[in-house]
Amino acid sequence: MTMRCRLLGVLVMPLLMVVVGCAQRPAPASPTAPGLGLQVVTTVSPITSIVENIGGVRIHLEGIVPEGTNSHTFEPAPSVAGALAKADLIIVNGLFLEEPTLAMAQANKKPGAVILSLGDGTISKDQWAFDFSFPESEGHPNPHLWPDPLLGLKYAELVEAELSRLDPANANYYQENLGKFRQRIEALDAGIRAAVQTIPPGRRKLLTYHDSWAYFARRYGMEVIGAAQPSDFSEPSAKEVAGLIDQIRQQQVPAVFGSEVFPSTVLETIAKEAGARYVDELRDDDLPGAPGDTLHSYLGLMLQNMEIMIPALGGTVDSLSGFDASPVFSGASPAIYLQ
Repeated sequence: MTMRCRLLGVLVMPLLMVVVGCAQRPAPASPTAPGLGLQVVTTVSPITSIVENIGGVRIHLEGIVPEGTNSHTFEPAPSVAGALAKADLIIVNGLFLEEPTLAMAQANKKPGAVILSLGDGTISKDQWAFDFSFPESEGHPNPHLWPDPLLGLKYAELVEAELSRLDPANANYYQENLGKFRQRIEALDAGIRAAVQTIPPGRRKLLTYHDSWAYFARRYGMEVIGAAQPSDFSEPSAKEVAGLIDQIRQQQVPAVFGSEVFPSTVLETIAKEAGARYVDELRDDDLPGAPGDTLHSYLGLMLQNMEIMIPALGGTVDSLSGFDASPVFSGASPAIYLQ
């Protein structure tokens, strides 16, 4: 046998083994099998985190609104259409928060893909909140339901129901994660209630840059007395600034809260002129830390906000000591958060 024939034999034998091996393999796993999973696309990071807690390692998850971005004015890049076109499930907040993204999803989703609007499934129209940033005259309610943890739990329940419907093989897994998440939310809710009670009643007032706390305040007996950002997301006028300064002085508001997502030198000036403490670390949809960090989650977001808000108003957060903000599922985070 020549050297050339020997080489051919060496090459052919492994090839035959590959062919035989392929012939004996079972059929490819279904799209919902563990390790492959539903393709799920979400919008703002608190929703991405809630979905991550329920779907765990059984889904492929991508959040398409970069953290630190104004979700109200976010315009999705053309490349986002590709992620939406591949998705089995597209989850949005709704309540008019992500209209450009929703329009892109409707135009690009594949046949059979589902768009789930959490906000619209969580509260009815008669429960809508209107305020300075979201006036009733414009017909769009305040869409920030998730700062109320019990509404965040409702989001999780809607997610679990849809994941279980689309992927019944993993329904028990999703239900188990929801049960764990519910326990965390119940502990968080109890801790917040106790913490708010440590704030002197006359100081349970919120003045923020962006109106994100309407449903939270409704839940825990706090009063949102105003916001600096108008409904068109511009800076407030001189007249509005003067009015806010007078309001802070009259109501003896101890602290004014800026935002990580909406930095504002105007609000800092308002606080200084009114003699209030300015706190610029409050977040509404920008998760603390970086992906992989324990607090980089919806639960971590709420915990850190309470650790910032409650002491600034004169209370304590002892009731939240030891609260576990880590993911409720085991394994590495499956979510991709655009930065």
